[in-house]
Amino acid sequence: MRSQLTIAASVVIVGAAIISASGPAAEQDTTRSAKGIPTFTRDVAPILYKNCATCHRPGEIAPMSLLTYIEVRPWAKSIRDETSDGTMPPWHADPRHGRFANDRSLSAADRDVLTRWANGGAPEGDSKDLPPAPTFTEGWQLGKPDTILELPVDYKVPADGFVEYEYFDVPTNFTEDKWLEGLEVRPGNRKVVHHVIVSVRGPKPERRPTGFRLAEGMEIPAGQSGGGPEEAGTAKRARGQSLFPAPQRTGAMIGGFAPGTSSLRFEPGSAMLLRAGATLVLQMHYTTNGTPQTDRTKIGLFLAKTEPTTEMRMGTLVNGALSIPAGAADYSIAAEMTTTADVTLRQMLPHTHLRGKSWEYTATYPDGRTDVILSVPKYDFNWQTDYVFTDPLKLPKGTKIRAVAHYDNSTANKSNPDPKVAVKWGDQTWEEMMFTSFVYSIDGIKPGAVLPPRTTGSGGGR
Repeated sequence: MRSQLTIAASVVIVGAAIISASGPAAEQDTTRSAKGIPTFTRDVAPILYKNCATCHRPGEIAPMSLLTYIEVRPWAKSIRDETSDGTMPPWHADPRHGRFANDRSLSAADRDVLTRWANGGAPEGDSKDLPPAPTFTEGWQLGKPDTILELPVDYKVPADGFVEYEYFDVPTNFTEDKWLEGLEVRPGNRKVVHHVIVSVRGPKPERRPTGFRLAEGMEIPAGQSGGGPEEAGTAKRARGQSLFPAPQRTGAMIGGFAPGTSSLRFEPGSAMLLRAGATLVLQMHYTTNGTPQTDRTKIGLFLAKTEPTTEMRMGTLVNGALSIPAGAADYSIAAEMTTTADVTLRQMLPHTHLRGKSWEYTATYPDGRTDVILSVPKYDFNWQTDYVFTDPLKLPKGTKIRAVAHYDNSTANKSNPDPKVAVKWGDQTWEEMMFTSFVYSIDGIKPGAVLPPRTTGSGGGR
């Protein structure tokens, strides 16, 4: 929430004024309830438990817990203001385009309850009306993982400067193939962990089916494409850009962490494949904050008990050719890909940095129809969301997906690090990216299917 929600002193001042729910206070609550004013126990708590408690609880990303009346009462007016204008809970998709299973936005009725409760004096109500508080596994959003892995070292982040991407191998030590139905990244130090990308590398190379082909020119800039040692020695990298290792070293992406997104979980019968002997490769992006810091990020794996009927896969849509002029208020760049098989698209996560302004994704089908499948008119770098389609999208072979990202490099953008400079692709927060990760499945493909090796001299796509 806004700055007023982070001023701890107000908790003490207002909290000290709360009267216990007995005597005159209880009588006031009864009178207010009789007048139709919502109460915390009957009306407000169910809304907060359902939509806010995941983050607003001890040890999580939110600055305060909102589980009890004593915790919530000091923030009544702030809750009213933040929810009435849509700032909280954070949700940035345009409701006119698509329906999403993880939609956190409040209904008009819920916003009205919170407004009338705050305006009516924020009464507590009868304790008998209070529903059970939600329960959580301490330290994890998805519950207790089946397997917990972590960085092999306590990584030391310097006080200043920029830190190139670090890559860590984390062996799974699995002796048989496993199916991953959920993954959660738990940063050891949120102050300096900008993002984490988790990939899996099998014990030996194998060709797996893929469902998309990127359009020409959708590459990451030279020096970051993972071309091998010869490129590392010849390609000059701009300040702030890291050298990506070759794809064969990192393997296939399976999840990650960014502000606002740390986990994924598939519906029953769907999972990703982890080969016996597989190694997780963690791409760690650290940002300095003025003091030396230490991090030891953990990865929680949630394993399926049986082989799934659908194999989930993760892909990326990227265009590294962005070049944002100084002061430009509405620069845009597009990225495109085409399905090479009938696929089912499950979810999408757009990613830009502080100049990112908005996103729009369209699907053009083989019959010529075009649909807007996701629109994010107010992108927020500080709360990035993986948009999970309520009804996964069926995309026939030959469907073109086009993503357009808009950027604001003007003085009107209060988050802009420096509107006086032109901006290109770069790893650091003060630079920019145009990147989307997405989860999909290939229709009609048996889980775990492997393609035959390419014959010498054969061409082909990915």
